[in-house]
Amino acid sequence: MKAASPPPAACPCGSGKQLADCCGPCLAGAAAAPSAQALMRSRYVAYALGDEAYLLATWHASTRPAALGLAGQPQARWLGLSIRRDDSQGPEQARVEFVARYKIGGRAHRLHEVSRFVREGGRWYYVAGDLVDEPAGIPDGRGTRPG
Repeated sequence: MKAASPPPAACPCGSGKQLADCCGPCLAGAAAAPSAQALMRSRYVAYALGDEAYLLATWHASTRPAALGLAGQPQARWLGLSIRRDDSQGPEQARVEFVARYKIGGRAHRLHEVSRFVREGGRWYYVAGDLVDEPAGIPDGRGTRPG
């Protein structure tokens, strides 16, 4: 008897789609995010999967840190993403407000941020974000923010 294949993995971004049909192609470099919200969702997934290379590659060069050091930080378990607002500010700029829930060391946290994105050369990039609520236990939110 042949063993059943495991079911396809749901995308951690909460879209309801399978990872392979949602953020997976962006993370694999096979597709560019078609919108700022899609980039934000794929960056959330990259944080959930620990994909620092993708996070840096999708961070605008004008604000991108040299490294995030995810491996040296407490391991966050990402629990969910809620998009609150998606404001296009023309074809080349957008803001996405979101709430991301996560746990570190068994303690629940939420990150509420308004992220700014810019589109250059047909690709969206994360520029920066303004925290609405400062997450407890993370001094400036860097390194575990999914924006």
